[in-house]
Amino acid sequence: MKIIPTQIPDVLLIEPQVFADERGFFFESYNHQKFTEKTGLTINFVQDNHSLSKQNVLRGLHYQIIQPQGKLVRAVTGIIFDVAVDLRQSSPTFGQWVGYELSAENKRQLWIPIGFAHGFVVLSEVAEVLYKTTDYYAPGGDRTILWNDIDLGINWPISTSPILSAKDQAGKPWKQADLFP
Repeated sequence: MKIIPTQIPDVLLIEPQVFADERGFFFESYNHQKFTEKTGLTINFVQDNHSLSKQNVLRGLHYQIIQPQGKLVRAVTGIIFDVAVDLRQSSPTFGQWVGYELSAENKRQLWIPIGFAHGFVVLSEVAEVLYKTTDYYAPGGDRTILWNDIDLGINWPISTSPILSAKDQAGKPWKQADLFP
């Protein structure tokens, strides 16, 4: 497992060691001991989520203020552009975002700690996304920031309007979002 630092030090890009030959490939998608040793983080994942989305579907920017979640995200089919936005007011990277392409081919994962909003857009015909969370879903604490908020200026790599859920269409502007201390 290779840990690649991002422009926001608490967000980590993770590349697994892949063993491939003419039969296919094998890799450990998660190993608690190696994750802890390589990142210095002791994480207890409690829930796995799996979504399937069509091309140009954009999900996000989501976070929870009750039972906030850290997320370990990967695409197991297709390609996504995955984004994390720092919502921690005390952070030197407050209001900044990072985005990375995650795909079935590159097998990369993105570690997004508590205190971040998360979203992704599907770049391939379809994509299946799996992610582990550090806490359970709490509907009462669920929040959404507008995906195209001008103050955040996220550079989504799409040329058409994304396909959004009603929840994502109704997201709040960045300046009205509930934030973390």
